[in-house]
Amino acid sequence: MAELRKLVQAQRGWRHILDAGQEDDTEASVLVTLGFSALRIAELAADAAENGTTIEAELLHTGELTEQAYYRRIAHFFRLPFLEHIDPATVMDLDGLDTQLCQPLQVRMIFPNRAPQIAMVPRAEKLPEFAALLAKKPELRDGLVITTPSVLRAAVWEAGSARRVRKAATELFDTQPHLSARVITTGSQGLVVGSFVTALVAVCIAAPDRMLPLLHGIIAILYFSCLALRMLAIIEQRHQRRKGTVVALPPETSLPVYSVMVAIYREADMVPQLIASLQRLEWPRSRLDIKIVCERDDSETLAALAALELPPHFEVVKVPPYHPRTKPKALAYALSAARGEFLAIYDAEDRPHPGQLKEAYRRFRTSGPELACLQAPLIISNVDENHISALFAMEYAALFRGLLPMLARYRMPLPLGGTSNHFRTAVLRQVGGWDPFNVTEDADLGLRLYRLGYRSETLRCQTLEEAPIARSVWIGQRTRWFKGWLQTWLVMTRHPLLTTRQMGWRAMLVFHLLIGGMLFSALMHPLIVVLFLKAVLLLVQTPLSDIATLTLGLMLMDGLNVVASYLVFLGLGMGSMIGLEKVKVGRRWIAVPMHWMMSSYAAWRAVNELRTNPFFWKKTPHRPARGRAPEPVNNQTGR
Repeated sequence: MAELRKLVQAQRGWRHILDAGQEDDTEASVLVTLGFSALRIAELAADAAENGTTIEAELLHTGELTEQAYYRRIAHFFRLPFLEHIDPATVMDLDGLDTQLCQPLQVRMIFPNRAPQIAMVPRAEKLPEFAALLAKKPELRDGLVITTPSVLRAAVWEAGSARRVRKAATELFDTQPHLSARVITTGSQGLVVGSFVTALVAVCIAAPDRMLPLLHGIIAILYFSCLALRMLAIIEQRHQRRKGTVVALPPETSLPVYSVMVAIYREADMVPQLIASLQRLEWPRSRLDIKIVCERDDSETLAALAALELPPHFEVVKVPPYHPRTKPKALAYALSAARGEFLAIYDAEDRPHPGQLKEAYRRFRTSGPELACLQAPLIISNVDENHISALFAMEYAALFRGLLPMLARYRMPLPLGGTSNHFRTAVLRQVGGWDPFNVTEDADLGLRLYRLGYRSETLRCQTLEEAPIARSVWIGQRTRWFKGWLQTWLVMTRHPLLTTRQMGWRAMLVFHLLIGGMLFSALMHPLIVVLFLKAVLLLVQTPLSDIATLTLGLMLMDGLNVVASYLVFLGLGMGSMIGLEKVKVGRRWIAVPMHWMMSSYAAWRAVNELRTNPFFWKKTPHRPARGRAPEPVNNQTGR
């Protein structure tokens, strides 16, 4: 009864401190009763009203006191035990347990030799009701303990880890097997491909004089078609530059909870830069839900995270070992705990523009519910380090500031980049999340969203990254990308008629030119170069009048394809860069032919790896940005 009387008396004496229009003073009364300064609570009440949160949430996110100190004070006030640790073995993995990851309130602890207990996380606004209940039923004290949200979540994570990681790895395949890359090729796909190759070889052997020139011409035409989409992007880019693309956005109102997830593995050196970059995000701390997702056996990275005093809006999620060991499986494991209405994905090396979340939120708020994802542009900050990083930067500029914005404007499917994606969380869960067996889960997810009736668009606020500078690292990363694109192409073509009905024939054509085109052009490039060199040699040795018209036409097509490959790469890449980036690239563009040959090598490696080790995730090592990270600039036009 004493606790109840104190709370009632405090509530009566509190009203004069608040503004005259304040209707609900229960939470403020409780916090003053717990010993907090009335003036400070009034300041926090103003913050809570502005951010759409509670005074308690604002208090816990100020850093003025620890979560443990706050809930220990509540336990002391009610003369209840305070629990600093919950043994996960005492928590049963029941249906609905994961709801406690989003809103930790209470769990029931079962003991072998004594009565069960309820570990609860009380909310300030409910404490008067709680005090009244204890006054009415004092016997409840024997079965209650107070704990913190972090302690309760940690126990829930561990108690449900086996079930949760199994679900993360298998749910998409179990519920929608036709969308999962777990099966590499179906029987019908194997039959069609095998029959086609066999028939083609047989016909070429039977009539080589007719079939080989025909095959040569088909390959040349298909190769040129793969470049067509990027040629259109160059034309569209010039048109948009004249037209202008800056769109005024309305100011934000009270902001919702925004979740941010970062999958990190064997990146202890990146931890300080990552945390500093995430701390610069412009969003109320009480409305941020940042999850650093790390493998449980990655002791070095976990130690680096433990060495930092992470703010209350950060949470480290430890993923149990389970096949496949991929980034999408780790993200799928943590998805059930995302509290935000919206969700952003970053990589360990990312330095996102501070205003990126606000721009994404405004775009979501001013668009229809069919807009499910927004892709921020990725910009390479170490452009001038060597030819690999320079050409990588050009490639990223072409994709994220040239090609993807054009596709978004025409409402075409977007193969997402692996980072700086912003989702409507409910839609992400509805479509099955990330495919843990696809090693380019980003491209797969972007296409799956489109075929299920959703759209993706692009943002202006960028994310800075550093490109690999070692050839071996670049080859390993690019091999994984090609393997994932091949997985995605195989998934999308399992039921081609169904996919075409879902996407429409125009979008299906764009998909083939984009994903299939990248694969085909990379695989065929060495052959096209050899044919071109053979043509040059023939022209040197043979008078032009002695060359057959068909042969001359094929030679011209080969030359056009080789030249167009390099010019389109340069035109779209350099055309999407700002002046300073072009200066930093310098003359490194001369290495474009070598870049194409390296890409072809990686593509052929990917084809072999899909056969021998399809779900292997080649880890790309990263390093902190050199020197001081450049200040982010709002990239309004991409030029």
